[in-house]
Amino acid sequence: MSFRWLNRPNASWGMGVGDQTKNTFFELKWKKVHRYVIFKVDENKKEVVVEKTGGPAENYDDFTAALPENDCRYAVYDYDFVTSDNCQKSKIFFIAWSPSSSRIRAKMLYATSRDRFRRELDGVHYEIQATDPMEMDLEVIRDRAR
Repeated sequence: MSFRWLNRPNASWGMGVGDQTKNTFFELKWKKVHRYVIFKVDENKKEVVVEKTGGPAENYDDFTAALPENDCRYAVYDYDFVTSDNCQKSKIFFIAWSPSSSRIRAKMLYATSRDRFRRELDGVHYEIQATDPMEMDLEVIRDRAR
């Protein structure tokens, strides 16, 4: 039995996650210095890197405006809310943004790298795969968090 397909290059096998990327996530999680972090795959470095961070005063509209319209990205968003018991809560969302207008190669690269990258982000509460802004609308976030 031949397994030639095993020798074919696969972009996800070489995608690493650098210390700076992990540290930025943990700054969002523990220190609350970021409202969101947007990550991109750097094909030259063969790793997922931080593209942009949003300060704690930024809101969900700022976050969605920072995502590219026609390219894939990973992101984490720290959603704060008050429960019906009047308790302040925070939930971290991992969002795999893959707009339908993005290149096929980019969609494949992000799809094959997602699980490995997601495992590096310990402390994410919810995951959303979005191909359209409506799939990650603030109402979707609110519904999932409660």
